[in-house]
Amino acid sequence: MTSEDKRLLAATSVMSALGIVAMLWAFDADAHEAPTGWRYPYACCSDQDCRQVADADVREGPEGYTIAATGETLAYADKRVRNSPDGVFHWCSIFGDETSRTICLFVPPRSF
Repeated sequence: MTSEDKRLLAATSVMSALGIVAMLWAFDADAHEAPTGWRYPYACCSDQDCRQVADADVREGPEGYTIAATGETLAYADKRVRNSPDGVFHWCSIFGDETSRTICLFVPPRSF
């Protein structure tokens, strides 16, 4: 292998590594970002666990917020309940699973 071949191989390896890092960074940004562009806190999302949900997926009652998919109720004072920066519900559950427990719930301003 000539020195030119070695330089070409090294440059190709560096470019490949940079490409992989760029792809991982791009995936990280998409997975950690709400549709309206604000970023979910890592403590809630772990880069994969949050998503915007419809109003019908979260019921507001006297005890707090109930997640329709799981029946789990979070009291209004629960530290997992947070203000939604874009005025819609966002639910973060373990591994983003529809049947797992809530990590964080971002809620719009209360209606009463």
